Amino acid sequence: PDGYLYTGEAGSGHYVKMIHNGIEYGMMQAIGEGFEMLHKSRYELDLKAVANVWNHGSVIRSWLIELAGNALGKDPHLSGLRGIVNASGEGQWTVETALREGISIPVITLSLLMRYRSQEGDTFSGKLLAALRREFGGHQVQVKEEGKG
Repeated sequence: PDGYLYTGEAGSGHYVKMIHNGIEYGMMQAIGEGFEMLHKSRYELDLKAVANVWNHGSVIRSWLIELAGNALGKDPHLSGLRGIVNASGEGQWTVETALREGISIPVITLSLLMRYRSQEGDTFSGKLLAALRREFGGHQVQVKEEGKG
């Protein structure tokens, strides 16, 4: 019963969903960047275990962290994925609306721009974002072809 809400006049529900998706962009970007730092660190870290411990009592515990752990458990280096993350439109609508309304949303805006940048090449954070989208929404991701870097 708590998974839905009547928000009021026509269009308000779509507006709330658009903002939800913008927040999702920012959260996923932060998770991807954090795990990229861990992945590239000098330490031999078990990233699935890190995600697991963060999801038990940490202030950043979330379903997205759980899904990151699931994805990293399947492929710790995400070597089977391309780091290309498509923008489905909602993030752009959020940014355009904020600009039109004079509201500053730098994290969501930069997260959208990072999705556009991901089209230029693979990063670990891009791979994790792609893996997260596959985990929670069944979104299609680009996989690496056999024998290619």
